[in-house]
Amino acid sequence: QPQLEESGGGLVQAGSSLRLSCVVSRHADNFNNFAMGWFRQAPGKEREFVATISRAGTGTLYADSVKGRFTISRDNAKSTVNLQMNSLKPEDTAVYYCAADAAKSYVMSTRGQMDFWGKGTLVTVSS
Repeated sequence: QPQLEESGGGLVQAGSSLRLSCVVSRHADNFNNFAMGWFRQAPGKEREFVATISRAGTGTLYADSVKGRFTISRDNAKSTVNLQMNSLKPEDTAVYYCAADAAKSYVMSTRGQMDFWGKGTLVTVSS
């Protein structure tokens, strides 16, 4: 099965930016067949949807809490999905997970029942 690896997390101040990346390193030839998404989980809270992107990269969806601040993108040639996070807020603090789905649309992927998950990267935003 595909292996997903996130990178780019760290500790930043509110108002700063971070760019997360997720690389599919196994079965990367199938990357174009995956709807991709980012999810996050804060301590003591349930994992929540952040953003998803369609297979061709032409469709995107965002949680209301990040709309206008975060941008999801993908580079199918590099089997990579990115999350540009601007104007970060303390409430954005969470472990961010990259996920892939082989069958669902990027719209249905917002529900979070994805086929494959990365191990996560921690984003901490201080005030």
